[in-house]
Amino acid sequence: MRSPASLDQFDIKILVHLQREGRCTNVELASAVGLSESPCLARTKRLQEIGVIRGYGAHVALETLGSYVIVFSEVTLGSHHVPDFRKFEAGAGKYPEIVECYNVSGGYDYLLKIVAPGVAYFQALMERLLEDDIGIVKFSSRIVLRQPLERHEYPLNILITGEPSWE
Repeated sequence: MRSPASLDQFDIKILVHLQREGRCTNVELASAVGLSESPCLARTKRLQEIGVIRGYGAHVALETLGSYVIVFSEVTLGSHHVPDFRKFEAGAGKYPEIVECYNVSGGYDYLLKIVAPGVAYFQALMERLLEDDIGIVKFSSRIVLRQPLERHEYPLNILITGEPSWE
């Protein structure tokens, strides 16, 4: 694990604002965080250069595009050697329907978040993954029925200070 980036309160304010308003101009950002434009731009560029800001993107409303399902699949591998993990990760990475992949502790090895046009498509994808022979011996899936909460912002102040939000 890398050592944490050295951030001050202005850096944190920039990150918090950009998480909410990624398309804001530097003028708007500088005003929102209480800096003049030139130092604000320099700080934002630094945050990009050191990898704290990975990029910018749009949050797409999938429901406006037609039918889809979101499925979480717990995947267990047959062998637990580093090359086996790498083989699985490379194989799973070939499928754009797998939008998130986490190597986890506990009763299974990976948790996948999959977005597919429907249940039949998802089932065909899982069959394909099994046929790819990337080490899967078992999987268990859960289809999302609804999503009562969705956040696109990390709780940066809590992560940095370690102070709970409930006090």
